[in-house]
Parts: sequence; structure tokens; C-alpha cells
Amino acid sequence: MIMASSKAEQFLDLTTMVSGRRTGVTLEDVIERFEVSHRTAQRMMRSLEDRFPEVEIFNDDENRKRWRMPGGTVRDLVNITADELAAIDLGIVHLKHDGSVVEAKALESLREKVISMIPRQRISRLETDHDAILEAQGFVARSGPRPRIDEEAAGIIAEAIKACRVLEVEYRSATDKAGKKRLLSPYGLLSGLRRYLVAHDPSDRRKNAIKTFRMDGILSVRMTDDFFERPEDFNLQAFANRAFGLYQRDEEYGEVIWRFKPEAALQAQGFLFHPDQTEETTEDGSLIIRFKASGHLEMAWHLYSWGDKVEVVEPKALRDLVKGHTRSDFPSTP
Repeated sequence: MIMASSKAEQFLDLTTMVSGRRTGVTLEDVIERFEVSHRTAQRMMRSLEDRFPEVEIFNDDENRKRWRMPGGTVRDLVNITADELAAIDLGIVHLKHDGSVVEAKALESLREKVISMIPRQRISRLETDHDAILEAQGFVARSGPRPRIDEEAAGIIAEAIKACRVLEVEYRSATDKAGKKRLLSPYGLLSGLRRYLVAHDPSDRRKNAIKTFRMDGILSVRMTDDFFERPEDFNLQAFANRAFGLYQRDEEYGEVIWRFKPEAALQAQGFLFHPDQTEETTEDGSLIIRFKASGHLEMAWHLYSWGDKVEVVEPKALRDLVKGHTRSDFPSTP
């Protein structure tokens, strides 16, 4: 029995997904990826088992059933599309714009490897479609401020993060007139308007202080021969979520409450101000946003763009910071 075209494409996507994930996939992964019911996901996995006897089925540490396939099983069936290549190019440009030069180079290398796998007879047609897609999408890096990053320094830092090696850096903060030597244990990088290194600074009076260092403030960097152990309970995403933007101060961390006026509520609903935010619409149509974070200065920068259409309810320190700086003459909201 021959599967319908859409079903065949879905099945091919499923085999590619299972083959491409080293830890395998669960029914929940299939349900989320293909937006199907639990019963349909079960039927899909039974079909996979029937057509590929080499599929490995096992239970993970949480006793969830997983399916895994040996690498290369579906290599000859995979069809790389122009849309996928265009998405890779878009990712490369965004990484470069954000100052993630090491990651951009890695993605460029991956793109070359992907193209090398495409049969030669398909290349010319694929490149034509690829160029058309980029043109239709208005493919260009946005203008505006972007961080300047030393590529050599970024490469050394990236290597030290992977190898758990201590870095010796000469760092000049915004308040320093000259650089200071520091020994840092690098945990990761945060990317945004600026690029920040997240690292443990043993010289800080707080013994377990994990701090952020602006990449453009690193004047020189050297990877030492010393190793460090990354704390098992440290999670870079959880650390990032403690801040509104990138920079954070422990003493500022706490509940944040903003009230957007009714005329700006709809626009504000189009923003995710923080991953852990909650929303409430009041009787008069105002929108209340609540979350916990630090970084009052970056909050103030963003709040300024809303003019007088937003009120800081909490914390008082942030309310005092923006007091007197709201405007009523902005022609529109963000």
C-alpha cells in the first residue's frame, strides 16, 4: 500500500527526527512536533517499527518510552530543501550581528557540510530556489547598534568554556579607567544588544559569585593550564532568566509589576517581557505584567520607549529611576 504524499512526507520527517536525536524521541515529542493526538502518535511509531526493524526501543530515567535509530539509517532518504538552507543563512547573519562570531563560523561550516551531501544534479535548482526565497524574505541584517567582538578572543573563550579551563583576562569595566587582571572560570555566554561572558570570579568577596563581564571590556585573554569544575546545579538559562536583559545585580532581584494603560494594552500583549511573566487584564482594560528579575537600568531603557503609556507599580527603586523621564508626545508605542 502506497502512502498518500502528505503522509509520506510526514513519515519521512518522523524518521529523520528519530534518526537525528541521539537520545531518541518520546510520544510527547512526536505529538508536539506533528501536532497530532496521542493515539495518532502511537500509530506513527508502530509504522516506524514495522518499516525499520533496527529501531531501538527503551525506557529513559523517567520511565518514558523512547525510540532511537542508528545514525545514517535514513541518510539517502533525506531531502534538503531551499527553505532549510535559507534558514541556515538567516541564522548565520543573526549570529554575526549579535557578535556570536564563533557560533556563526560553526554554522557556516555546517552549511558547507550539508551542501556537500546534496547530489550534484540538484544543486543548480536548489540554489535558484534558495536565492528566490532570500529575496522574497527581504534577507538582510538589520541596521542599528551591534557589539564589536574580537574574533580571536571569542575563539579562546569558547574553547575554554568547552574544556573547563580557567581564563586569565584583562578586563575594564564601565567604571574603570584601566584594565585589571582577573582569573575567571567561564560558564557560558549571553547574547543581546551586548555580548556577556558568564563566569565565576574567585576574587569576589562573595565566594561563589557568578558574574557577567562585557565582551567588549575584555582587553586581552589567555587560556591557562588550570581546570575548573562547573557546578552541577548551575543552569545558564535559569541564570539568564534572573535578568530582564543581560546585566544583573543580586540586590535588585525581586518582583516587578508594570501597568500598561488601556490604549497600549493590546500592543503590550504582543511582547514577552520575561519568560516567567504573568498577565492580568483589569476592569478598565489595563494590562498588568508581573515577573521576577533584576537589571533596573535595562528595564528603564525599555520603559522609556513606551512613554507615559506604562506605570511602574513595583519596585520602588525602578519607579524612582524612571520618574520624570516619561513622555506623552511619542507618536506610537513599540
